[in-house]
Amino acid sequence: MELKWTSKALSDLVRLYDFLSPLNKQAAAATVQSLTAAPAKLLAQPRIGEKLEEFEPREIRRILVGNCEMRYEIQQSTIYVLRLWHTREDR
Repeated sequence: MELKWTSKALSDLVRLYDFLSPLNKQAAAATVQSLTAAPAKLLAQPRIGEKLEEFEPREIRRILVGNCEMRYEIQQSTIYVLRLWHTREDR
């Protein structure tokens, strides 16, 4: 399997850091680091996340990484990280 980040997911990392850093810059950095490391686990077990049926026929799934949700899509032998957000964010 191959892992790719979408441009929206990468911009979500920046937005999440900006959202969390006013409270605690170290915690914000640690959150971003854990989010960037989490998809490596998906390479071994890509279907570990909960499947989101509303996106059928696409195979979009989600996992929680701490207080953040990560959505990803499996297409053949590629995992695309689609979006990330903190559970406290209004979206």
